[in-house]
Amino acid sequence: MDLAYLQKMPQGEFTARREKLFAQMQDNTALIVFTETEKRRNSDSEYLFRPDSYFWYLTGFAEPQSALLMVKKAGQCESFIFLRPRDPLLETWNGRRLGLERAPATLEMDQAFDIENIETVFAEKLANLTACYYARGVQAWGDTLVFNAFDKIVKQRQKAPTTLISWQPMLDEMRLIKSELEVALIQQACQISALAHLRAMKQTRPNRYEFEIEGEIQHEFSRFGSRFPAYNHIVASGDNACILHYNENDQVLKDGDLLLIDSGAEFAMYAGDITRTFPVNGKFSQAQRDVYEIVLEALKEGTKLLVPQSSFKVANEKVAEIMVTGMVRLGILKGEVEQLLAEKAHRQFYMHGLGHWLGLDVHDVGDYQDGERSRPLEVGMVLTIEPGLYIPADADVPAQYKGIGIRIEDNLLITEYGNKNLTTAVPKEIAEIEAIMASA
Repeated sequence: MDLAYLQKMPQGEFTARREKLFAQMQDNTALIVFTETEKRRNSDSEYLFRPDSYFWYLTGFAEPQSALLMVKKAGQCESFIFLRPRDPLLETWNGRRLGLERAPATLEMDQAFDIENIETVFAEKLANLTACYYARGVQAWGDTLVFNAFDKIVKQRQKAPTTLISWQPMLDEMRLIKSELEVALIQQACQISALAHLRAMKQTRPNRYEFEIEGEIQHEFSRFGSRFPAYNHIVASGDNACILHYNENDQVLKDGDLLLIDSGAEFAMYAGDITRTFPVNGKFSQAQRDVYEIVLEALKEGTKLLVPQSSFKVANEKVAEIMVTGMVRLGILKGEVEQLLAEKAHRQFYMHGLGHWLGLDVHDVGDYQDGERSRPLEVGMVLTIEPGLYIPADADVPAQYKGIGIRIEDNLLITEYGNKNLTTAVPKEIAEIEAIMASA
């Protein structure tokens, strides 16, 4: 599929989502979604802006200080966009704006309003409606505007909506099942992520810094059409890998250590999420190989179980069994496997879940059903599988295993035939990793 086409999703995709949402709304109601605001970095500098994922999902609009209002009344459905007006002076300094005049046709909306007039327009459009779909706290700046509009309705001696309903359950379910085009975007994000991990393997050697490898990853992202990572790069050498969300990335790579890289590209707003662990000097030691093979077996067997009507819970039970069996074999855990599993003894070395949903957010929205994530999987879901073992330097284990942290992570699309691994382009077999690093 053409890269330029992928980066500009057809507006009809967003319109169709709004139509699907309208079909779930009660009659005589409104639905309101706000996007993000610009965030100050320091002094008069701001972080590069990224829109709220819910807002983007329904509009495809990427300017700050914007809102979407959907009204369903007497069976008629209308969509209204609130945004900043054109301003030639500010646009000269800070970039182009879509503007009120072009917004309705460009975004396939019924009407556009100045964001400065939002309370007045809200009061007009929401008056005498039965309920309002709104998720309080998702974008806190919008809360004040919504409730000020309610007050204005009352002061005008009209009836404000008496019921507030969160739209999150509806939108979360919609976002959980990916469309064909969404799958294509995620595949591209995964492919870019894989190429970056390959580059990292080839560029890693002793005495480089973690942040140098981070730079190699970011270089590859940009090269293939991804300006931003989907989350902060984790480039963790040695026992830094035992810190799950380590992102200081400022240590020297030491000969004999492992390097854990958890990094994913964001492409056209969609995330990839890959983790690979490999030796800084290109050769696994025997102890590193012992632990790595346990995690790799867990990933392979867990992947086989992530299919329609199965669940994270089913796969994780198998993964835990493999982990405990392997650690008993190495002397990291002592006791009977069944008893250790019942006691959840492995949680001291494998303390996170097996995976998560993937989409517009790297930890994407969607109900898991319960704490054990027993929800049956469905065709169209995209998820990660990421078993890991993290053995701190001060753990009471055989000396050769102290300070080893290993995670291996792939991204899977659930299909009618089972699953499709979207991240096979970056190897995880020991022999393949060593061959790639030797060739560099």
